[in-house]
Amino acid sequence: MYLHETKKRVRYAETDKMGYLYYGHYAKYYEIGRVEALRDLGLSYKEMEDQLGLMLPVLSLDSRYKLPAYYDDEITIKTMLKELPLKMFTFHHSLVNQNNQEINTAVVKLFCVDMKTNQRANPPSILLDKLASFFNN
Repeated sequence: MYLHETKKRVRYAETDKMGYLYYGHYAKYYEIGRVEALRDLGLSYKEMEDQLGLMLPVLSLDSRYKLPAYYDDEITIKTMLKELPLKMFTFHHSLVNQNNQEINTAVVKLFCVDMKTNQRANPPSILLDKLASFFNN
């Protein structure tokens, strides 16, 4: 399993009238987690698009809200790959507040598309090679 963590503070502009992190912003937090996880593995989204000609559209998103996040809360975005992405990326996200309470979980599925042909493609080998060590026991 591969696990990456990054932090983000809830901004005032992201809250609703009740002072909660607006539900529509949670997907942005998942994206921050995915982007930073891939960057940590040595491959940015920009490089994947510009150099490898691949993009990662979202196929599905399943989100579960457990507790609210509030303005100025520091949220830890945990991003996990529980299996090596041979055809599709299945990212498991967990958002945890500064009190170590899990406030939200999500599963986001993405797949690779060749930007020239607009056809499905396999995940890049450079990324699979870096991930392999996390799954070889």
